[in-house]
Amino acid sequence: MPKKSSGGGLTATQQAAKFLGVSVLAGAVLAGIALPAVGALGLAAKGSVESFDELPANLKTPPLSQRTTILDADGDQIATVYSRDRTVVDLKNISPYMQKAIVAIEDSRFYQHGAVDLKGVLRALNKNAQSGGVSEGASTLTQQYVKNVFVEEAGDDPTKVAQATQQTIGRKIRELKYAIQVEEELGKKKILENYLNITFFGQQAYGVEAASQRYFSKHAKDLTLAESALLAGIVQSPSRYDPVNDEAEAVKRRNVVLERMAEVGDVSQAEADKAKQDPLGLKVTQPKNGCITAVRGASFFCKYVERVFLSDPVFGKTKEERAKTWNRGGLTIRTTLEPQAQASVQDSLKDHVNKSDKVAAAATLVEPGTGKILGMGQSKPYGYGKNETEYNFSVNAAMGGSNFGFPTGSTFKPFVAAAALEQGKPPTQSYPAPYKMPYPQQVQTCSGKPWVNLQDETLENESETEVGPFALREAMELSVNTYFVEMLGDIGMCPVVKMTDALGVVQGNGDKVPEVPSSMTLGSTGLSPLTMASAYAAFASRGMYCTPIAIESITQTVGGEKKSLEVPKSTCSRAMSEKTADSINTLLSGVVDSGTGQQAGLSGGRANAGKTGTTDERKNAWFVGYTPNLSGAVWVGSASQKVKMTNIWIGGTYHAQVYGGDTPGPIWRDAMTGALEGKDAPPFHLISIPNGEKKDPKEDDRDDNGRGGNGRGNGNDDGNNGDDGFIGGLVDGGTTGSTGDTTGGITLPDNLFQGQGNGGGGNGNGNGGRG
Repeated sequence: MPKKSSGGGLTATQQAAKFLGVSVLAGAVLAGIALPAVGALGLAAKGSVESFDELPANLKTPPLSQRTTILDADGDQIATVYSRDRTVVDLKNISPYMQKAIVAIEDSRFYQHGAVDLKGVLRALNKNAQSGGVSEGASTLTQQYVKNVFVEEAGDDPTKVAQATQQTIGRKIRELKYAIQVEEELGKKKILENYLNITFFGQQAYGVEAASQRYFSKHAKDLTLAESALLAGIVQSPSRYDPVNDEAEAVKRRNVVLERMAEVGDVSQAEADKAKQDPLGLKVTQPKNGCITAVRGASFFCKYVERVFLSDPVFGKTKEERAKTWNRGGLTIRTTLEPQAQASVQDSLKDHVNKSDKVAAAATLVEPGTGKILGMGQSKPYGYGKNETEYNFSVNAAMGGSNFGFPTGSTFKPFVAAAALEQGKPPTQSYPAPYKMPYPQQVQTCSGKPWVNLQDETLENESETEVGPFALREAMELSVNTYFVEMLGDIGMCPVVKMTDALGVVQGNGDKVPEVPSSMTLGSTGLSPLTMASAYAAFASRGMYCTPIAIESITQTVGGEKKSLEVPKSTCSRAMSEKTADSINTLLSGVVDSGTGQQAGLSGGRANAGKTGTTDERKNAWFVGYTPNLSGAVWVGSASQKVKMTNIWIGGTYHAQVYGGDTPGPIWRDAMTGALEGKDAPPFHLISIPNGEKKDPKEDDRDDNGRGGNGRGNGNDDGNNGDDGFIGGLVDGGTTGSTGDTTGGITLPDNLFQGQGNGGGGNGNGNGGRG
């Protein structure tokens, strides 16, 4: 048989020969004759098979891909996601009109013939020979169903889809053999049910239930005669007969179906004529696919859930297995997201930061003791337009976040304190903590090879009046940089590494925090809000760290039956002793009571603790805090790390300089307040921690003013004494600026930046604006 050229069709004679081959084959198959070599019919051409008997006997029917529904902790829908929008329904839940309409127009002799309709083949052969082309096909509804199974199995692979739909004798032969099997095993009603659930109806709708919802916003069981005829007519060419885009063409096609229904006796002529007069009556429901449609600003959380599914081995050993299960859908995923907490996060972000601002904000709330993520949001909405983003600033890069996370500033210091306490240092530990000092000549690391200060790098506190000695409590409240570097030099970096490992603290790119002093004390390394909220949750739960989780349960519908899937569980382990955690809780309670985080403190007598942080050139500001039953982290800054938050408007409020206490702090306060409304208010297990030795009164007066005792009164959060917005560590020629803004009675330098050292591990010696 001559081959079809790439640019043209077969002649009428060739078409006739082709259909004759099919008809002869069909007759032979139905007669039970095994065909040996079929080259005489031209069936050995490219794309065909050599022997009918060599085909596999069983058609492997893949589960139909369906939509997946993502729910919050209360069982309310967050979003639906799907590769194909489909909801499988039983035949009893499909309108009888719809059943009759699809049979009438696609295969009116469906109930009379077997897998192959010889009369249909001969009729098509005759018509096509007369027209000189292919004006009528001969596939039965069963054969169409088999072809759709091949297409479904191909998924979104364009090569496999092409193979499943190619117009070759070989494919027709495969369809024939599998159609015989299907007819024998399923019977007519089940075939019709499967066909109506698998076929494509246009407008992203697969299956009659999705199509009914898309075009008429109703269930398939409620379709009228006219509506059923419209949907049945679409199947032949979903683009040509699309009622949304070409109403006139759709009406003509619908009326053809109605006329055919009358011809075969499914309805009376009068009923058909009456239905032809009906308007289309469309009530279109727009496709709502994907996390971009999530409610209550939960799009980023929704995408996080998807990333968890696609990356966790519990859902499949390989990436391909997990992706196949996700794309197949039919999942009902109940998550940990608490509606009250999520709404509070979004409301707080909206109140404090505009999506059009030069900077963004992200907030995450985690439940101590369980690891459950209760809220996750950010100021720039999920999307691809202006002032939108697809990056989730709350999570690590592997889960859809920024490449490296964001430097955390002084919010890292509690990890150093916890490590020191675990090493036996008393909570009253005191260090000289001068205003300015060199980094220690060397600091021990876990490898045994010490970090060495090869370039005589130095660091400073916020102002020249900030001079020790300080005890731990006051040093934490005022976030004294030199104190914590001295503490690190005393205990070495390995205890801090062990502490951060126990708290799940890794960089945004998944790597461990580098063993250099600026990373190990002053937060120069990028972390994510989820990482910080989860780590601080261990303080709240008296030393127990729980890995964060987002999924409570999953059920999957396969073949009409539901089964439960295993889901990842939070792993909880002791990161520190209860005594150490209680000590940190006492120290950080002081931060919100009288330290740098006063503007973030919760009202109503609710126990709360936290830490502020502001980084080099004020590109990042943080507040991480917690109550005994909720932990939260808020980051504000530039995702590109190019915006310096000085002389800047955020949320309609002007800021000469941004601090962790005055911008992320209030976001945290409002988000936590709403999330905890009506919830229990348990106390911390606090301990008594004296401040240490008292300096002479003149020194006290000087330090009170210098560290912002008056500054706290003007609302600029501890004056402008910063924990890490003013960066010491002026390396490689960096110098301290001479003048700056005066707030709280303090003159601040202009050069608020972190120097990048080239020696000793390349660390910059960060310090910063105290929040």
